[in-house]
Amino acid sequence: MSNARRAVLIIAKEMFRDEELFDTQKALTAAGVDTVVASSAPGTRRGKLGGTAEAEMLVRDIDVDEFDAVVFVGGEGAMEYYDDPAALKIATNAAEYGKVLAAICIAPRILANARLLEGIQATCYESEAEAIEKLGAEFRDTDVVQDGKIITASGPHAATRFGETIARALGAS
Repeated sequence: MSNARRAVLIIAKEMFRDEELFDTQKALTAAGVDTVVASSAPGTRRGKLGGTAEAEMLVRDIDVDEFDAVVFVGGEGAMEYYDDPAALKIATNAAEYGKVLAAICIAPRILANARLLEGIQATCYESEAEAIEKLGAEFRDTDVVQDGKIITASGPHAATRFGETIARALGAS
């Protein structure tokens, strides 16, 4: 078995934000982190800007034990996971098992809905700031926030730094 760290990147079946997947994935890969893309639908998924990614597994089939990090990618399609029982359980399990748990753009709302941001410093896309605060997060208006093993980022412009922060949290090179 490889010593490489593994991260699952969860994207929406449609309208995920391209940079938030591709730039994050590129930063993780550059640090030696193996990545797997998961979605609620199999096959080729299309991003908001037209990029495509192959969903290698379904969200409902994710076994958190197999990964060192769980990453929720944003874009308006990520709303499909706000109240999705499988996604909320994955987030909760990742936190319970001490995994790195990360979300970018509107996706921190998933973590907030799972009640994982109570008393946690976090950031997100501005449209979700009030919602995550109401669910107990200490909102910070900045690009990337790490509070323990929870990492959040504000949007596409922060995706590379988000990926680098996740890699550092994993102890990757």
